[in-house]
Amino acid sequence: MDPLKIKFHEKASALRTEMRALLKEHGDKKIDEVVLSQAFGGARGVKMMIWETSSLDAQSGITFRGYSIPELQEILPKGEGTEPLPEGLFWLMLVGEVPTEEEVKWLSDKWTNRSQVPQHVFDAIEALPVNAHPMTQYTVAINAMQTESVFARRYAEGMNKSEYWDATYEDTMNLLARLPRVAAYIYRRSFKNGDHIAPDHKLDWAANFAHMLGVKDDGFKDLMRLYLTIHADHEGGNASAHTTHLVGSTLSDTYNSLSAGMNALAGPLHGLANQEVIKWVFKMLDALGTKTPSKEQISDYVNSTLANGRVIPGYGHAVLRQPDPRFVAQRTFAEKHLSDDELIQTIWRVFEVVPPILQSLGKVKNPWPNVDAHSGALLVHYGLTDFSYYTVMFGVSRAMGVLAAQCWSRALGMPLERPKSLTTDWVKKFIAEA
Repeated sequence: MDPLKIKFHEKASALRTEMRALLKEHGDKKIDEVVLSQAFGGARGVKMMIWETSSLDAQSGITFRGYSIPELQEILPKGEGTEPLPEGLFWLMLVGEVPTEEEVKWLSDKWTNRSQVPQHVFDAIEALPVNAHPMTQYTVAINAMQTESVFARRYAEGMNKSEYWDATYEDTMNLLARLPRVAAYIYRRSFKNGDHIAPDHKLDWAANFAHMLGVKDDGFKDLMRLYLTIHADHEGGNASAHTTHLVGSTLSDTYNSLSAGMNALAGPLHGLANQEVIKWVFKMLDALGTKTPSKEQISDYVNSTLANGRVIPGYGHAVLRQPDPRFVAQRTFAEKHLSDDELIQTIWRVFEVVPPILQSLGKVKNPWPNVDAHSGALLVHYGLTDFSYYTVMFGVSRAMGVLAAQCWSRALGMPLERPKSLTTDWVKKFIAEA
């Protein structure tokens, strides 16, 4: 018996019935208006999709099923650590209920039982040059695992539409179980001469990932629990989530959908930004000739960066107008465990310096740090100095949110996404006639 699948089916069936009734009565109600600047500006802020697992507010930040990050740190089971287990967040995102210790232990064991990666996946990774970007290796590995897709097999056999959610759930559980093994393999191949570390099935999902990466410090296991929790979802409009949703709306299976989303995450305007932050910090320290710069030195360097037409990576956000709660959670972790680290102290001084400078420009809507502003310094403390790998870790986490959402899309029977595009000639004619 699979209690999570049963619970999800019950909740999804009830919501689908409610959704149909809602659309029948209120389907013609206007919920948004689109202006030309949005049509030309990447559809920024247009309300046009349903995403059950998380929500994003400009002032309060991310909530997962209505719970803030500090609340999650209080209510989710923690296992042997002090930070919440990501398995508990997945349960919450999927069914909207805070799981018990026993339910999280069941899920952790279930993922362990499903975690065997087929040999041909490792062979596909090995076919790439060892210096291929880790995100390239990651998306290739996800696509290689598509041979195991339950959805693809059952669809080819003539599966009924009412069963789409079930096959998607099975793919989701299998894929999430295997991603840490694949991601750790890529890290050890790329940066540790292929000296791989076998999984330890006695550990929880995040701790086992930390173990396979090769970091022995128990503090790093707890950091991974926090890291994989806070990066898991960010409502449906961000590029990786939306791409996964869009590709999934064509009935591409979970593997192809997630691979597409991870290719979006690999862009420097999205997930790849986390490596840009720490690179900028080290470049600053090198230019200043010190590991402990003063706020005045940082201010001069920031102003020089801006004067040369470059941005300060890690600052600003498309939606948020306050410091990112994920930044705050990482800072709190550092204050508890790593407050003497010189690099982390530099990150805190940058936090004191940058927002006032950006505010003084008068053009910046959000001068506050986002999640990327702190994560690199934490990883460097524990010895993960290979910046190009950071987005893979982000991708392991983000998979939980986007795949939980895909289960809901299939259960609710969401249609093929197909917005209407315009030409500039149409726009000119529209303006002239208006």
